[in-house]
Amino acid sequence: MNTEEKLTILARAAKYDVSCSSSGSTRSNKKGTLGSTHKSGICHSWTEDGRCVSLLKILLTNYCIYDCLYCENGASNDIKRASFTPDEIASLTEKFYRRNYIEGLFLSSAIMKNEDHTMELLTTVVKKLREEYAFNGYIHMKAIPGADQRLIKEAGSHVDRLSINIELPTKRSLQLLAPEKNSKHIISSMKTVSQKIIERTKEKKKFKKAPSFVPAGQSTQLIVGASADSDHDILRLSENLYQNMGLKRVYYSAFIPVTNKHQNILPAVNNPPYLREHRLYQADWLLRFYRFTSKELFSDTGKNLSLDLDPKAHFALNNFHLFPVEINKASKTLLLRVPGIGPKSTKKIIMARKHASLGFDDLKRMGIVLKRARYFITCRGKYFGGVPFKKDIIKNRLIAGPEYKQLSLWESGIT
Repeated sequence: MNTEEKLTILARAAKYDVSCSSSGSTRSNKKGTLGSTHKSGICHSWTEDGRCVSLLKILLTNYCIYDCLYCENGASNDIKRASFTPDEIASLTEKFYRRNYIEGLFLSSAIMKNEDHTMELLTTVVKKLREEYAFNGYIHMKAIPGADQRLIKEAGSHVDRLSINIELPTKRSLQLLAPEKNSKHIISSMKTVSQKIIERTKEKKKFKKAPSFVPAGQSTQLIVGASADSDHDILRLSENLYQNMGLKRVYYSAFIPVTNKHQNILPAVNNPPYLREHRLYQADWLLRFYRFTSKELFSDTGKNLSLDLDPKAHFALNNFHLFPVEINKASKTLLLRVPGIGPKSTKKIIMARKHASLGFDDLKRMGIVLKRARYFITCRGKYFGGVPFKKDIIKNRLIAGPEYKQLSLWESGIT
């Protein structure tokens, strides 16, 4: 099999890996090295089938000893198989970079022979790129859970970001859909990376030239909709990972059936749950930047996010007794819970109200987006929602969205 055929197979096999963000690395180009991760060194662009076009996004191999029910690369699936050697991947990356096709490498793999063997090959790839090819560009690697800690640590010293996929949010789901995987191995490998990041961060504070370890942080990926796990299960896990493992990102991937073999176990999916995936990303954003807790985002009875409303608007309607908030008195925490008001707007409001009482027009002049916020605030005690402050009315307005009118060139008054 020639390189082009391998590339076709293994690039396609990587399309379900979504952890393609490169934020966090700021290593610039140096004399004698190739590539850079600084700012524009990596752009973020995805094709319709999920491939990141700025990174060479491939698997080392799609030969797999596991047979996960949701995975296209499962051992029992009848698909074309291929493997790269470490030299082939390193050479491809270098050539593609020189031709300006890519700006970095995203490398993942199915598990060939065993975890340690696969991890050793992956580590060899990144070591070759850094040491033999002097490649200084961005590298994101998916580590193999359960592989020898020494190999994971060695890989982490050469890559920018390391991911270890959890894939299914509960042990129950993992046992049902991926029984060969071990949740303890996954968590243990993630802890190894997390502890090493903390250790190296402390060293860097003392010694500027101390070697870095996974400078763009650790991430993971969760599949949405392959199991009966609720959004609450998923976000509670994400919250735990952010708080206790220091994860940089959790990625959510809508389940796409790849075979009809397991219809009795996997859910029937006519359309992948992309909207649910989108709502999870919105809720994840609230956890990371708005200081929400996963518990706040769900009502006492609901365990899934609303598909009609974004999580913040849904929270506001479920906690209607907290609103409207007076913009001149509300705490920072409460301002951050007003739909439409984010951290930057909150900061502007808190700074401005130190000098004068703010009115509705003042907020407009400050550039605060009031399209949704106006239903949940008062300014100097006055409500500007334009509709009665009633939960059902505001909910209907939020779902309906703003009314747009197509202007005509031939309306009266226009000549």
